Amino acid sequence: MRAVVVGGGIAGVSAAHALSRKSVDGVSIEVTLVEAEKVLAHHTTGRSAAQLILNYGAGPIRALTRASLDFLHHPPDRLVDHPILEPRDVLTVAAAEQGESVERYLTEGRAANPEIREITVAEARELFPPLRLDRVARAILEPDSYDIDVAGLHQAFVRGLRANGGTIRLSAPVVGLERRSTDWVVTLADGERLTVDVVVNAAGAWGDVVAERAGIPPVDLQPMRRTAFMTPSRYGDSSGWPLVADVDHNWYVKPDGRRFLCSPADEQPSEPCDAKPEEIDVAMAIDRINAATTLDIRHVASSWAGLRTFTADRSMVIGPEPAEPSFIWCVGQGGTGIQTSPAAGHLVADLVADGAPGANFDGVELDLAGLLPDRFRLSPHHPQV
Repeated sequence: MRAVVVGGGIAGVSAAHALSRKSVDGVSIEVTLVEAEKVLAHHTTGRSAAQLILNYGAGPIRALTRASLDFLHHPPDRLVDHPILEPRDVLTVAAAEQGESVERYLTEGRAANPEIREITVAEARELFPPLRLDRVARAILEPDSYDIDVAGLHQAFVRGLRANGGTIRLSAPVVGLERRSTDWVVTLADGERLTVDVVVNAAGAWGDVVAERAGIPPVDLQPMRRTAFMTPSRYGDSSGWPLVADVDHNWYVKPDGRRFLCSPADEQPSEPCDAKPEEIDVAMAIDRINAATTLDIRHVASSWAGLRTFTADRSMVIGPEPAEPSFIWCVGQGGTGIQTSPAAGHLVADLVADGAPGANFDGVELDLAGLLPDRFRLSPHHPQV
């Protein structure tokens, strides 16, 4: 079997790596990954804040996170040079008027991570000293969270793919996808044509674009721009502090060495593009963070933006197109693509080679129906959020 994976972000490389480890009727799958840019992970993957949070994402996504934990904690030695994860707790804070959000967060969060607990504001300030006592009324601590080395994880999948004989093509936009009786002809921008049995659409914000070129109906993906920036830390010991976020997702601050990574946690609808930060979004984040903390942000060292792409129900789309099972979706990660990538890649490969989830999902209550594209084909009306 021959497979082409479209997209060189974390979704594409994880799917390509998992496929390269599979065989069909005793014959290994020949995998080619094509990426439109000159480098892999140029867009969303390379711009992620990269925090593993068990209590994050829609229900089907949380199951993928659980199924990814073994790989993230114990990646194969041959694929990595150092650990992928480093512990960093998450501290969620709220003003007095956000009490309802706190109760909802606690209820929903404990279903994913029983270790989540409310702590006193004094305890919260010990963990993150710049918190303003006059602005923070309640605090929630979420242990078992980690920084993720995104570059290391992405490179692990790339190494595995190449070690298994897979091929990576850069500067290779897909301009045509033609389904023939027994295979696909994938046309690249330079005119080269690849003949394959399976197409995996891992094109991120461009997922619907790739589908339409293949004559496949879209799943109505919505890219959302998120802004982030770096500011220097005035504290000598801040590198080990937790990530701090507002309970209603209005801002977050994450220590990053001698700096802080900050964001307004914005979601601005966008067309697929090379996203750029807007000054007004950076300013909004500064106002919100300075109101809740004494960080007194005045200088922005660098800023950027990335696209987090969602479906209408905020779950991913993973699996074969019902009317054309040789076209496989792997899109709609919506900001959870890094922490779910091992399991998402395995699921793509399992469905291609075996038609069902494999041993990697033993003991995980996987909501496959909440991931398959079938849910968008059963009704003319997509679920709304």
